[in-house]
Amino acid sequence: MKGFEKESKKFSELLGIIRKLLGPGGCPWDREQSHKSLLKYLREESGEFARAVRKRDYGNMKEELGDILLQVALHSELARKGKKFDIGGVLSVLNRKLIRRHPHVFGKSRAKNAGDVVKQWNKIKKREKKRRKTRGVDA
Repeated sequence: MKGFEKESKKFSELLGIIRKLLGPGGCPWDREQSHKSLLKYLREESGEFARAVRKRDYGNMKEELGDILLQVALHSELARKGKKFDIGGVLSVLNRKLIRRHPHVFGKSRAKNAGDVVKQWNKIKKREKKRRKTRGVDA
């Protein structure tokens, strides 16, 4: 776990910066944002990342991933302030999903190749969506 200390510290620093930007005395522009107003930036940054991938421009890929992470952090902090969820919840949901959808790694299922993995992933995803619908939660 020691190898993650540096990344963990940088991630905590990012969250501190976001909280300062959105807090009292922070950035007026950032404080005016909402999930809806930020959507165009998430789409924009995703498109810029895709262009960098197509060009194999790793320096730009790194920058654009940072911009996407900024969007994730902003949305998470807005939700935290609204008492809806926080970045910890986002990470927990993601971690559980990755483990659930990789039973060939974390469970007893088998996958011989990438095609098997995709089939299994889609089957699990479909089952999860069906379960959410029966519980009355949007899929």
